[in-house]
Amino acid sequence: MKEKFEGGIFWIKDKIYFLLAKRQELRKKEWYDFVETILFAFILAFLIKSFILQISYIPTGSMIPTLNDGEAVLVVRIPYYFREPERGEIIVFKYPLDPSKEYVKRLIGLPGDTVEIKQGNVYVNGKLLEENYVKRKSDDNYGPVKVPKDSYFVLGDNRPVSVDSRYWGFVPKKNLVGKALLLLWPPRRIQIVH
Repeated sequence: MKEKFEGGIFWIKDKIYFLLAKRQELRKKEWYDFVETILFAFILAFLIKSFILQISYIPTGSMIPTLNDGEAVLVVRIPYYFREPERGEIIVFKYPLDPSKEYVKRLIGLPGDTVEIKQGNVYVNGKLLEENYVKRKSDDNYGPVKVPKDSYFVLGDNRPVSVDSRYWGFVPKKNLVGKALLLLWPPRRIQIVH
């Protein structure tokens, strides 16, 4: 086992030396700096998109008036690498029934919470949730339900039209994409998302 490991390290070291020597040889060509810059830019853009930031579009009116249909938000992936999401945050996640789609909703229930809706009022662990961001409540009743471990309960701010955890269940932690931070589009509405 030790010999395989040492052999693997020697192979990697050998390839690095080869690439560095080849790079020095190619640097003498006029076009090399241009190609290297373009390649570096693509790699950097891929890393930023994959691990740090992305732009998401709001596909429906389920978050009105906070976010409107067709608007774009800057999503930061980093916070959830280091901490758990917090109640009230607007999150972007992969839709549990079709992970190829991303949804934007407000996080209401954390793992272990009990969520209940009575006459459109949301209760978390028996306490009425203060929701100044909701302008149109629905009259529905729901629950009570207990949010499972490693899952979240989400609702849209425009409750009468939002299809959310009331209809398709909980969002698994593994489906979280990031936190919506900044409304980017349209330009007249650029602002921090609350």
